[in-house]
Order: sequence, then C-alpha cells, then structure tokens
Amino acid sequence: MDKIYINTDGGSRGNPGPAAIGIVFSDANGKEIHHYQKCIGRTTNNEAEYQAIIKALEILMQSKWFAENNIADKEVICRLDSQLVVEQINGNYKIKQDHIKLLIAQLRQMISQMHLNISFIHIRREENKLADKLVNQALDGDL
Repeated sequence: MDKIYINTDGGSRGNPGPAAIGIVFSDANGKEIHHYQKCIGRTTNNEAEYQAIIKALEILMQSKWFAENNIADKEVICRLDSQLVVEQINGNYKIKQDHIKLLIAQLRQMISQMHLNISFIHIRREENKLADKLVNQALDGDL
C-alpha cells in the first residue's frame, strides 16, 4: 500500500461549544482501514478541525504501516471539508488567532518528523460523510 487517505472532521455544537472529532483511514481503493472518534471538550469548530488532524497524524505515526513505510515515495492524503483549515495549513490564508497558530505549529512539527509525502486537500461535505457521522455520534453519546 503506497497511499493512505485520511478523512478528518471536527465539529462543535455552539462556537465554542461541546466538540468532537472523527477520523477515517482508508486505502487507495477506498476501503476503510481504521476509524476513530472522540469528544474533546468545549472548543470552536476550527480548533476541533485542527485537533482532528493532529490526532490523525498521531495515530498514523503509531501505526504498523508508518513503521514500515516512513519513506518519501509513500503518500498520505488528508482530506477535510473545511476549506479555511486546508488553506491555512497550506499557507494560503493568514492565521490570526494565537491558539490556532500554536496548533498549526504543532502540526508542522509532526509533519517535519515524517518522511512521507503529505498533502492536505479540500473535499465537499458529501465526500466526508463518515467522518462527520463519527463526530455527531460522539456528540450524541452513541459511541
């Protein structure tokens, strides 16, 4: 497996409000490999989106796949339905909030420890249904 897709979503009910994250790992054929969901306390939608990405990379770095494939020709494609967050990560939008700057610094530090080709792309909400479902299940207490 040369490529892994990671769909992430973070959401809050209220902004800020009770928040959760949902993460789906899949292979190049779209087959789900692993998923993760968790309530993360009270925060904003954007912060939840960043926390989802950070947790996804933590899970990836602890995986057997990462241990065997942390080389430059392996690709990790992170797919998010938040265009704002994707553009901020990719350096196209300025980040004004200090707490978001700290999260992006943490994210960039993690990426610098990896030898993988990691990209962040925006997808439509319809393409991120499972990660969104995991967020809502966590918030509804349906774990």
